[in-house]
Amino acid sequence: MQNVSQSRDVFYVSDGTAITCETIGHVVLGQFSLRANEKTFPFIESEDKLAELIKQISVSYEQSGVEPLVFFSIVIPEIREQLLTATAHFYDVLEGVVQQVKSDLKMEPAPKLQRSHSVAKDSDKYFDRIAAIEYTLAHDDGVSLRDIEQADIILLGVSRSGKTPTSLYMAMQFGLRVVNYPFIDDDLRALKLLPQFEIHRHKLFGLTIDAQRLTEIRENRLSGSDYASTQQCMTELASVEALFRREAIPYINTSSLSVEEISTRILERAGLKRRLF
Repeated sequence: MQNVSQSRDVFYVSDGTAITCETIGHVVLGQFSLRANEKTFPFIESEDKLAELIKQISVSYEQSGVEPLVFFSIVIPEIREQLLTATAHFYDVLEGVVQQVKSDLKMEPAPKLQRSHSVAKDSDKYFDRIAAIEYTLAHDDGVSLRDIEQADIILLGVSRSGKTPTSLYMAMQFGLRVVNYPFIDDDLRALKLLPQFEIHRHKLFGLTIDAQRLTEIRENRLSGSDYASTQQCMTELASVEALFRREAIPYINTSSLSVEEISTRILERAGLKRRLF
């Protein structure tokens, strides 16, 4: 078996949101030295959508010469059978567990479309999650601090430390309302919390990151700028981490963690309950 790092196209496919496929795929692929070029295809419920998906899988194989990896969850038999005709390695993320539960319960499963089942079963929960996503988007990157009292958690950190993807994941996956705020130059010079945050201290959580990793991320966005310089990154991180320690704000380093791991650790340390949908 080769140990060198490889690059491979990875498809997450579902007749629902594909969140489960992404989560399991990330956990599994995280155990291999692999550079994954990821693409997500939710709500594959029609032949038209399936045809476009199979076309993209074929293009991936033709261009790279290697079979892409497909993590999927499809309950429509016809769609599933056609999908499996594509040139790829396929991994049904639920089949093994479903078959084991079937055996243990001595009961036949009755698959349902994830989207229809979710909405019909509990529409209140569904719309709660949509509201959480809308709230989180409206409070992304310090755009607004209005209605901050409605937030379940407030993420603080320097620019590009992982606040936005973590916020959106927590909203989409767990229905949490998240405010995220990047420390700007004025904040770093004053090195104190905004008054709006003082009365919500119990909701504050910090994200930090290794300086070298932050430099790499910022270089991809603004190459050669002072914003991306190693010295600037080190200065910002030192200031913010000092603030976290002084104000007793819990924080974690996101450098080597996936968004799923970051979210789970925040929930655990903040004592928040997952709202599953």
